[in-house]
Amino acid sequence: MNMPQDRRTFLKSTAALAALAVWPMGCATTPSSQLSSSPRKKKPAVIRGAFFYPPAEDVLAGKAEDGWAKHQWFTWPGNQFEPEAQQAKFLAQMRELTTGLDLTLALEEKPLCTDAGIRAFMNSVEASKPDALLLFNFWNSFSPKLKPILEGFKGPIILYHPVGANHQLPPEYFRTAARVQYIHSIENWAALERGLRAVHTRTRMAQSRLLRVSGQLTKETDATEPFFGTPIHSVPADHFNTLYDELQVTSEMERMARFVRSRARNVRDLKENAFVDGVRSHVAVQKLMERHEADAITIECLFLKHRKPCLSFAWNNGNLVPCGCENHLDPTLTLMLGASLFGRGGFQHNPEFDTEQNLYFASHCTCTTKLHGPKGREATYDLRPFFHQMPKTMALDVQWPAGEPVTLFKYQSGKQVVDAWRGTVISSPTSPPTGGCATRVLVKLEGVAEVCSVYSGPHPILYCGDFARHAKVFAQLYGLEVRTNC
Repeated sequence: MNMPQDRRTFLKSTAALAALAVWPMGCATTPSSQLSSSPRKKKPAVIRGAFFYPPAEDVLAGKAEDGWAKHQWFTWPGNQFEPEAQQAKFLAQMRELTTGLDLTLALEEKPLCTDAGIRAFMNSVEASKPDALLLFNFWNSFSPKLKPILEGFKGPIILYHPVGANHQLPPEYFRTAARVQYIHSIENWAALERGLRAVHTRTRMAQSRLLRVSGQLTKETDATEPFFGTPIHSVPADHFNTLYDELQVTSEMERMARFVRSRARNVRDLKENAFVDGVRSHVAVQKLMERHEADAITIECLFLKHRKPCLSFAWNNGNLVPCGCENHLDPTLTLMLGASLFGRGGFQHNPEFDTEQNLYFASHCTCTTKLHGPKGREATYDLRPFFHQMPKTMALDVQWPAGEPVTLFKYQSGKQVVDAWRGTVISSPTSPPTGGCATRVLVKLEGVAEVCSVYSGPHPILYCGDFARHAKVFAQLYGLEVRTNC
């Protein structure tokens, strides 16, 4: 689908496009944290919710709907918990946690404390069909009142139950309910953030368009990823090649090429044209995404010769615009998931294994330098040729920080399975003695007795940061199988 000329507002010139591309490489201007600069509008997810506890005056008047009413008894959390003040505190945290997420919170203003009020809430939920529910249970004896909500609502539910608002074992129907993230903790804002991000991510995946570029196609096609409902538009590789070939090298593109080179720690075995070719490919990637209003892209890139987009993909992934190698669907969907769920760009790679030391080895050519997110510090990198094919196109050899946590992540479309393995960076081994490709990273996976057991096929994604629990919560809320050591 081509955009009409008067709507092409994403980037109006090659110069402007090249200038934008500078920012992900560590300049002072902070790049957008949105998933994409696509003009496609996104509707926020709607989360309905409520707090559950009786007002103090109802308890003192013996009107609270529980077995303690005749005693005017404040069951756990007790009469000093001050649930009204806690509700105000939680609401303030919700405003902070949802900043930057595509979420609309619609929480009941007053606490729900009667069976009639809860039935009215459930009827309203059924009529409005929200994307998720957010429930806060502040009263031990009210736990059974929530059970009909868990049974009646078929979508994801985030259920927060403060420690001390329960007596003895937490209810089994809270702990084992399908599609429920049960948070039984003390002011655990990180756990709440994981649930909210999961809902944000699921809704965004359904509204984000993935562009596939294939050398096997002769015409444009459309499809839909079955689980997320992500629209997928595919075009022949000639569309990209023609765009690239028609681009005239400008002084701004040459400036960009010099900038990339100047930021590198070392430059190895690359001719002058490799730098401009890399920037030129980036311009072509951006223009093709603009033309098709794409939020993410994957290109059958191995045989594009001097047009290979390794540099572009490294830049874009760092700026949370997911770009997948080799027209491979699952890793590109995984990059899309990670951009929203983790707020990080990932490293699509081929896996290898040091079986003597039980270590995981990841290697490929499109690693972002923004391992810590668009606003994070930039990793050191060298520039060297792509390993496998002439001509010697430019790729980044990114140095991963030893000792930092990482997450090995992959979504498998059609199987409804996610892998999420927690680990730690050992080093970025040199080549030689290792082989592989431009970026190489060696990882120790936590508590994995046989490292080869984590293999999920080619092109998983490695993220700098501990996000296995984010993935686990997402899987819980949306009924995916998860393989994890978390």
